[in-house]
Amino acid sequence: MSLFSVMNIAGTALAAQTVRLNVTASNMANADSAASSIERTYRARHPVFNPQPLDEFAFDEAPNVGVQVAGIVESDAPLRREYQPGHPLADADGYVFLPNVNVVEEMANMISASRSYQTNVEIMEASKQMLTRTLALGQ
Repeated sequence: MSLFSVMNIAGTALAAQTVRLNVTASNMANADSAASSIERTYRARHPVFNPQPLDEFAFDEAPNVGVQVAGIVESDAPLRREYQPGHPLADADGYVFLPNVNVVEEMANMISASRSYQTNVEIMEASKQMLTRTLALGQ
């Protein structure tokens, strides 16, 4: 495995964690949004990651693997239904529908994604320093 493939792999991780942070931010922003029906209620979303082979840089038996976002799926958790008869979006029975966003879980996802992003930036920085030192050997 070359140092260039390390940069490519870390780059795919940075892109994936950026998507994860964006989806988490969207979930957090909509955590308290109310709707008048189940169909119009925001549902929490989560990215799905898949391994991404990087065969052009493979030097050994197993190919190098990065990560790619396969898609974004909606959560199957039940929506919240609260009795708020004075709310402008309340249905005929006085209920409003709220998203199935768990704010504590989303905060944990945000911390995890930002730490993973930070780790991959440090990996790229270490690879850059190693490449620079390797080039300096020839001087």
